Amino acid sequence: MSELKPVEARPAGRRRRRNTVLEAMERFRRLNEDLNISAVLAFLYICENEGLNMCELAQVCRIAEATASRVARRLASPTTPGALPPGAGLVELRTNPFDQRGKLLFLTPAGIALRDSIDGLIQEAVPIASGAEPKALARA
Repeated sequence: MSELKPVEARPAGRRRRRNTVLEAMERFRRLNEDLNISAVLAFLYICENEGLNMCELAQVCRIAEATASRVARRLASPTTPGALPPGAGLVELRTNPFDQRGKLLFLTPAGIALRDSIDGLIQEAVPIASGAEPKALARA
């Protein structure tokens, strides 16, 4: 049987910083542990495309329209008619002025705050391959 070698300690002051994506996911988890990856993706697409309707959300998320509707209602405030648990309060469902049956998706103040928080993470991010040659990245 081979002996286990002790793990070398990291040099002092060299702690691995949490990945930007992981930190963004942790912020969602702190907000509400019941939000799944579909809800996170839908939220991020709504951030980039406020005013989407359910059909458009389904297309960009590559999910069925019924699933997009359920996800959007999970992201809505608990007081929104038709909202589903957990009622995250990140998205507002507004009636489409051109189709009274449809809803358009916009961020609430809480959604804007989360979007801005994630945007700040992205702006502060340090590239994973800082200083690497483009050819070296292609081989990785």
